[in-house]
Amino acid sequence: MLEVTPMAAEVINELTSQSAATDDGVGLRFALAADNNSQAALELSLSEPVDGDEVVAAPAGAKVIMEPAAAQYLDDKVLDVREDSEGNPAFAIARQDPTG
Repeated sequence: MLEVTPMAAEVINELTSQSAATDDGVGLRFALAADNNSQAALELSLSEPVDGDEVVAAPAGAKVIMEPAAAQYLDDKVLDVREDSEGNPAFAIARQDPTG
């Protein structure tokens, strides 16, 4: 199952608290989409879960929502946050440490 680091959970909570949605069901939603080269790409949005989605309760009450194909892809991954070249938070996905 996708692991969410405390730092990623904090950024998710910041994003959802800034969204126009007032529903507590809103979270960061991952969906798989094919790009122009027919390669899979992850799409991120702030959304409520829909039927069939998998919901991960992350630290500090953050919610990560994954459509089924994204959940399968992210099953052995860790969601973290790093700074981009301008110092802004950016989500990063890495493989889970199999020993840890």
